[in-house]
Amino acid sequence: VQLQASGGGLVQAGDSLRLSCAASGRTFGNYAMGWFRQAPGKERECVAVISWSGASRYYVDSVKGRFTISRDNAKTTVFLQMNSLKPEDTAMYYCAADVGWNTWRATYWGQGTQVTVSS
Repeated sequence: VQLQASGGGLVQAGDSLRLSCAASGRTFGNYAMGWFRQAPGKERECVAVISWSGASRYYVDSVKGRFTISRDNAKTTVFLQMNSLKPEDTAMYYCAADVGWNTWRATYWGQGTQVTVSS
């Protein structure tokens, strides 16, 4: 599986961004997909995960109510809608495939897309 993330940028606090991750590979629909982020000097954090069917979602507490993960299996794309962005959301965001539920460990990784939120 190859993953291509896009949609990052520089925004102000309170703004919104939508990240997209286009996946290649016939087995996309079999995998839980996720978004992770890593800020400078911090460990990588699992932000959101969606099950293969879309029926189950996980969010880290700090983004609950503000971020929404979704997927389009027909287009083999996963999205992360980020609303009410805060400066602490600033990080490199990575798309991942085959994420283990409750372990939040992924097999496949895309390149990152930078999100910068100014105060």
